[in-house]
Amino acid sequence: MWRQKASGKVLFDLVCSHMNLVEGDYFGLEYQNHQKMIVWLDHIKPIYKQLRRPKHTILKFSVKFFPPDHAQLLEELTRYLFALQIKQDLCCGRLTCNESSAALMVSHIIQSEIGDFEESQCRSHLLNNNYIPDQMPLIDKIMDFHSKHIGQTPAESDYQLLEVARKLEMYGIRLHPAKDRERTKLSLAVAHTGVLVFQRHTRINAFNWSKIRKLSFKRKRFLIKLKPDLNSSYQDTLEFLMASRDCCKVFWKICVEYHAFFRLFEEPKPKPKPVLFTRGSYFRFSGRTQKQVIDYVKESEFKKIPFESGSPVTFSNPVERNSPIPRNKLSLGSLQLDEEADEDGSHGFSLVSNSPPLPASAGHPHGMVNGQRSLDLGSHSPNGRQPSPLTSPLLNDACSVRTDDEEEVRRKRFPTDRAYFMAKELLTTERTYLKDLEVVTMSFQSAVGQDEATPDSLKETVLSTFEPLHKFHTGFLREVEQRLALWEGRSNAHIKGDYQRIGDVMLKNLQALKPLTVNLTKQSEVLLELEKACKASRRLESLCRDFELQKVCYVPLNVFILRPLHRLVHYKQILESLCKHYPATHVDFRDCRAALAEVSEVVEQLQGSLIEMENLQKLLELKKDLIGVDNLVVPGREFIRLGCLSKLSGKGLQQRMFFLFNDVILYTTRGMTSTNQFRVHGQLPLRGLTIRESEDEWGVPYAFTLAGQGQSVVVAASSLTEMEKWMDDIKMAIQMAKTSNGPLSDLLTHSLADSKCPEDSSVEAESEDDMTASHTSLEKPAPHRGNTMVHVCWHRNTSVSMVDFSIAVENQLSGNLLRKFKNSNGWQKLWVVFTNFSLFFYKSHQDDYPLASLPLLGYSVTIPSDNENIHKDYVFKLHFKSHVYYFRSESEYTFERWMEVIRSATIPSSRGRVLNSKEPHSL
Repeated sequence: MWRQKASGKVLFDLVCSHMNLVEGDYFGLEYQNHQKMIVWLDHIKPIYKQLRRPKHTILKFSVKFFPPDHAQLLEELTRYLFALQIKQDLCCGRLTCNESSAALMVSHIIQSEIGDFEESQCRSHLLNNNYIPDQMPLIDKIMDFHSKHIGQTPAESDYQLLEVARKLEMYGIRLHPAKDRERTKLSLAVAHTGVLVFQRHTRINAFNWSKIRKLSFKRKRFLIKLKPDLNSSYQDTLEFLMASRDCCKVFWKICVEYHAFFRLFEEPKPKPKPVLFTRGSYFRFSGRTQKQVIDYVKESEFKKIPFESGSPVTFSNPVERNSPIPRNKLSLGSLQLDEEADEDGSHGFSLVSNSPPLPASAGHPHGMVNGQRSLDLGSHSPNGRQPSPLTSPLLNDACSVRTDDEEEVRRKRFPTDRAYFMAKELLTTERTYLKDLEVVTMSFQSAVGQDEATPDSLKETVLSTFEPLHKFHTGFLREVEQRLALWEGRSNAHIKGDYQRIGDVMLKNLQALKPLTVNLTKQSEVLLELEKACKASRRLESLCRDFELQKVCYVPLNVFILRPLHRLVHYKQILESLCKHYPATHVDFRDCRAALAEVSEVVEQLQGSLIEMENLQKLLELKKDLIGVDNLVVPGREFIRLGCLSKLSGKGLQQRMFFLFNDVILYTTRGMTSTNQFRVHGQLPLRGLTIRESEDEWGVPYAFTLAGQGQSVVVAASSLTEMEKWMDDIKMAIQMAKTSNGPLSDLLTHSLADSKCPEDSSVEAESEDDMTASHTSLEKPAPHRGNTMVHVCWHRNTSVSMVDFSIAVENQLSGNLLRKFKNSNGWQKLWVVFTNFSLFFYKSHQDDYPLASLPLLGYSVTIPSDNENIHKDYVFKLHFKSHVYYFRSESEYTFERWMEVIRSATIPSSRGRVLNSKEPHSL
């Protein structure tokens, strides 16, 4: 029931809630007003002031803002609704195009509706359903296109439909009749780029937002005031005559909203109304801008049930909540407000649906709809696999027993000496390390090693390298577990005093590990052998890719291969801590110091190899994330930094992923296909490159310009800190390129290099859409990991350097933590592993794979304040915007270690500083 004074936004939010639509800001409700004009429902004004006869008014849910690139639509449901809009525009003749484009779009529509091509079924379907005016002559061409889409899912069909549609001149265009000063009949339209002028269905002029100073109307005249331009033949003010003042005002309001949505960073603030006199309209855009929508969806770390577009779904209609309606029966619906009388005699409005309700994911009683509420979502994914840890929340409270007092009891029973907790860190991390070795020696061998596609040389290299290490560490872990059991007094309690030490166990085993140093030097050999074998065999490449998608492979496979080298560094850290803690007279000091000398010698020998192998591993990992690079892994190339920057173009600021190496900068954007890879747009060789701050020049915060070899790119960072990181690293890389003989090979593939559309130094000459247009392929894209650090940086709009990566993989930690949500009561015990900038959560250390994870880039770690009512010791807080999690450790030492490793993982080396435990640090 709708009260008369409810605003348009209240009704619109209810519609979005009805559909579980997160990106509702692209849409609106349109209706025919009393002057027979189609207008949008104003979000600010009360409904009763807009709808004079609500009982007889039909509200149509339609796309309002058409973005330049459908890859900016992050939700599958949103893309599906856009596809429905394109289907509707095609059918009514609003989206005009040539016959070939029309046939191709219809072929994607029917692939989505009826599936793979079968001639008789396809012909019958086209005879019974009309998708475009005058469809009959094109049936054969449509069927020919349809036969090439075999294997394409409904979601992929939607994506390809939008890919074709967005390149059409009439995409998203709504024409408003007008005349010029010579009374020539024209039409005006507005797009993300600015105001457009059409003659019939041909665009004859365009006025970019950057060139427009002011838009206004005076009676029937619509005025466009341009910025002064000596090179332009246009007058300062252009005048168009429309049918009435109301026509002018309707178009002007749409222009105001389009400009705000696509060009502003945030919703404009309302202007105060004058007390005595009013002049002109005080209409303003109300809602989130496109940038805010994209940022919000990326920041949401809820485990979402994706819109299951290829199967029956359930709906959030309160009457028919469980009525399944097939996908092809859904449409962009219309709504009717029915005026009713309440019991007290007042009048309100009820919502009446004139078409099937749109889909909502089942089981969303607390859905986040258009940014209004929080989600409590399940764990399904379209392909049946676990969702990416990037989008996984922490485990829900049902996953393990809550415990408040268990640690208090434990503290009374077990030792409290810091040395004990240092030894326990050795135990907990050794358990994780042995599990990681088993990923290679057991899981990988089982999945790949038994296949005939795997060369014998690769099998032998992996076996001879990792089997001896696994055997050694199995025995080492057993000895550490026995020693800790004695230290805790759980057995042989009468002699426990002799066993409250760990140095002797470490010294004995590190001396036994020395002969295996040769195995530790073979890690790069394993990496290169694996890469060479995958290049030679597509089947093996596919097997490795499928293995990386398994739950047990919770980080990239190459990271597991380098684990033995990083483990030595961790031994060294633990022994250094023990030597600092013990007095020289302690019984354990001499053994710890001797063990430290043993491991330090080996680490020093392997340090150079470790740096080279980390760089090689990172290049190989990035190669999997990038499309459009043939020879990323070449001798002499060093990775320096990757992360997000906004690239300035004629379309405004567009998010791009940048990759900095010691010889070149690549910039890319993420594809919205099932591969989740990043497509290269261009490259900037470092030799001859210059960099300068240009915030004042472009009026964009944290902007800087990269110029060299006939092209110029203007980018903006998300913060001053990010800008400084990028500028420092790029300047350093430019200096390195001047003095080195690093690789200067052409990185881009032939498809990009032959496009012959280099970006002009002018911002207006942007041609990336043409360069990166994805073509329909008969080959089904292979699945790809969506939780690599590249994707985390993309979603969190941040960056990391190679130094950060090195520190993050060396600073690993494992152990039990108690976890509490912001608004929950009890504490939940979890086994937590920290590595690769993320926390991975298990029920216990015996589990083979994590149940969830939390990437930490962008988070801050602090101590809870008094007003948060966390009356427990050793608690730290992780928070990122509205996401807050509390964790309890068992001792002061473990608390300090968790704080230390989480902070140190992403502190840039050039800005490293001492942090006290109460100082927040953004990771």
